[in-house]
Amino acid sequence: MDPIRTLIVDDEPHSRQRLRTLLAGDAEVTVVGECADGPEALAALRQTPCDLVFLDIQMPGLDGLEVARALGPEGGPALIFVTAHQHYALPAFEVHAVDYLLKPFDRARFEKALAWAKAQLRRGAAAEASEQLQALRRDERSGRGAGRVLIREQGRFYFVKTDDVDWVEAAGNYLRLHTGERTHLLRETMSNLERRLDPARFVRIHRSTIVNLERIREFQALFHGDYVVILHDGTELTMSRGYRQALADLFGDGP
Repeated sequence: MDPIRTLIVDDEPHSRQRLRTLLAGDAEVTVVGECADGPEALAALRQTPCDLVFLDIQMPGLDGLEVARALGPEGGPALIFVTAHQHYALPAFEVHAVDYLLKPFDRARFEKALAWAKAQLRRGAAAEASEQLQALRRDERSGRGAGRVLIREQGRFYFVKTDDVDWVEAAGNYLRLHTGERTHLLRETMSNLERRLDPARFVRIHRSTIVNLERIREFQALFHGDYVVILHDGTELTMSRGYRQALADLFGDGP
């Protein structure tokens, strides 16, 4: 079999370097290039023949899913998505990715993904998703993957249980998760996180705020239909009138 021409696409230089290092010892693989964003990746893929792409999802310009959709389902390279966000498993499955590496991953998981991609390329038929990606897809559809959130902070990774989250606020391109006296920065959009959280426990009370219902002590009316939401620890949050219906749906009446 000819060398597997492989492209690495990730906006973080250290992530690209790690993938290149992991691939360096494989005689069956030739790395043909690296790209730092979606438009650069599309341009490279249109100019350079490629068999396999390790593709980050959250990138400037075009994200990895948009790159995959632009390539189309037929005749393109095999795709392995690389991301810290499990909730992209279902879209990755829908754009015919062969596997999905959740950061942080170890060498064994990487080698398993690469071996699966090689097997699909040897078959020369329509690529099939790996067992791991199919399991993630099932978890995503059933909601089982929503019990914890992966936090990346200064080169380390750890999980925060969603049950421990008191409330969430928007912070520029990040979200700030409040858990007791601690806060955690998550690179995510409010809408995506809201979709992953249990709607019977978490409710959005403002365009930039989600709150754990179990932490709410009381509501106090303000002007123009807005409310102050007071948590058990004394934290005061604003609920705008546009989000009151969410509480009414949960409690039958509500503020």
